[in-house]
Amino acid sequence: KFYYVYILLCSDGSYYTGMTNDLDRRLMQHQSGSKKDSYIFSEDFRAKMALQCENPKQAIKIEKQIKGWTRRKKRALIEENWDDLVAFSRNYTEYGRPEE
Repeated sequence: KFYYVYILLCSDGSYYTGMTNDLDRRLMQHQSGSKKDSYIFSEDFRAKMALQCENPKQAIKIEKQIKGWTRRKKRALIEENWDDLVAFSRNYTEYGRPEE
């Protein structure tokens, strides 16, 4: 059995990160609007990436980690821009903030 950590780009430009054991079903739930109190409940989003895990604890750990990231760090992951991902992961107390 597999578990998936996924990132959606929402219509307002924000990223939504979630975890599921059935990616197709979960995306259909988001599209159907079956949970009106959830953050994503319309078909107005785009799936940007999904990571497959074999262990649910690992998937939950990765989901929580990504949820704590900045928008630009999530974008670097989605775009597979590993140099930026590393740069955005640095401890700014030790390395200082990068030029923007």
